[in-house]
Amino acid sequence: MRIVETADAPAARGHYSQAVVHGGVAYVAGQLPLVPGDPERRLEGFEAQARQVISNVLAIVRAAGGSPATVLRTTVYITDVAHWPVFNRLYAEALGSHRPARTVVPVGALHYGYLVEMDAVAAVEDGAP
Repeated sequence: MRIVETADAPAARGHYSQAVVHGGVAYVAGQLPLVPGDPERRLEGFEAQARQVISNVLAIVRAAGGSPATVLRTTVYITDVAHWPVFNRLYAEALGSHRPARTVVPVGALHYGYLVEMDAVAAVEDGAP
């Protein structure tokens, strides 16, 4: 088992890792729209937050030894189902023709009042740094 930490995504703020790799699979923890290196900066609006969440998840996948094309599954939590079309568009832009399995879950509230959170599972090279 290998723990993944990268400065290209927000540092873990609790008792968890950005990702854990085992058996060629990276399990990326839920990511909020925190800005790496500036976690107190507050992004306004769903689109800005969604872009940051996707960026954070993909940065961790890359640090684990994968790429957007190796993402197997994501779970996305959004505070309003009305945000789904915007998220879907940004997600498609980030992943291109690759279509991992995905679940989108409308929720009542997220930590710190954010509007979106996302986690992922990705195939990676076991020996990647």
